[in-house]
Amino acid sequence: ADNQTSVEVHVLQGERPKARDTRTLGKFHLVGIPPAPRGVPQVEVAFDIDANGILNVSARDTATGKQQNITITASSGLTKDEIERMVKDAAANAAEDTKRKQEIEARNQTDSLVYSTERTLGEHGAKLGEADRKAIEDALAEAREALKGDDTERMKRAQETLTRASHKLAEIMYREAQAKGGQPGGASGEGGDGRASGPKEGEVVDAEFTDLGDKK
Repeated sequence: ADNQTSVEVHVLQGERPKARDTRTLGKFHLVGIPPAPRGVPQVEVAFDIDANGILNVSARDTATGKQQNITITASSGLTKDEIERMVKDAAANAAEDTKRKQEIEARNQTDSLVYSTERTLGEHGAKLGEADRKAIEDALAEAREALKGDDTERMKRAQETLTRASHKLAEIMYREAQAKGGQPGGASGEGGDGRASGPKEGEVVDAEFTDLGDKK
């Protein structure tokens, strides 16, 4: 969400891809994150397990350096019998879990595309022709409708339609970036300041995951 100032880190153990089908080992909150648009804050989460089976999980906000962590002892984990049962349960539900995972991925991708397109349309939509703007608005409406259901294929089709409809908007943004920053990777043309354009602040939106040790 926009302007989120905290994030919950939920540590789970299990063989199933969905959290509700696994076991909670612990959870904690990283607070004090500067308010920013959705997707801009970056939080690094690191897992480190030692020879005694003690798991240390930490989360750090890359902008402020603020960090929070939790330590989970071996006694907090699963017994051998519980692990075997969960492995069998995962095998028995593999097909359903795969279907569920695909639906969740399609939903997240569609939701992210709708969010970014709405934001870009609000910033640059006035520069579009009426037909191009209507095509994007219609594609957005269909994507929102697709998100109300659980039809994975419909969500994928909505993504493709919205992406195609947004091509003209992307062209406008690219031309503006070129005009402001000069030619990518080189000096600007005559009358320019000679500086190459670099990445803009806030362009990287994905959180990083670092595995600092072997997971058992």
